[in-house]
Amino acid sequence: MYCNQCGKVIQDDAAVCAYCGIRVGASLARRKLIRPRQGRKVAGVCLGFSEYFDVDVTLVRVVWLVASVTTVIGLLSYPIAWIVMPEEPLPLAAPANAQQVTNS
Repeated sequence: MYCNQCGKVIQDDAAVCAYCGIRVGASLARRKLIRPRQGRKVAGVCLGFSEYFDVDVTLVRVVWLVASVTTVIGLLSYPIAWIVMPEEPLPLAAPANAQQVTNS
């Protein structure tokens, strides 16, 4: 199988490209509607919806822009979603006294 983003050969059962980190194939969408910390433009609302419904983020942004320009509901829904949608939790750091694993 090939990655559509970088074009490199990846494993047939891979959900994420090992080279560029993009999701490939029919991978499962997120289970929760959250605002991711990585890759967002303003608040991560469109990116959160795109990952939840497993569609392209550009499509979600264009649809949201058209809805915002044409209707008041589209304009008001973004700040409401910004407030209501929880942010992705911070990744846990390794304890300071943890030993590093070395290959010898």
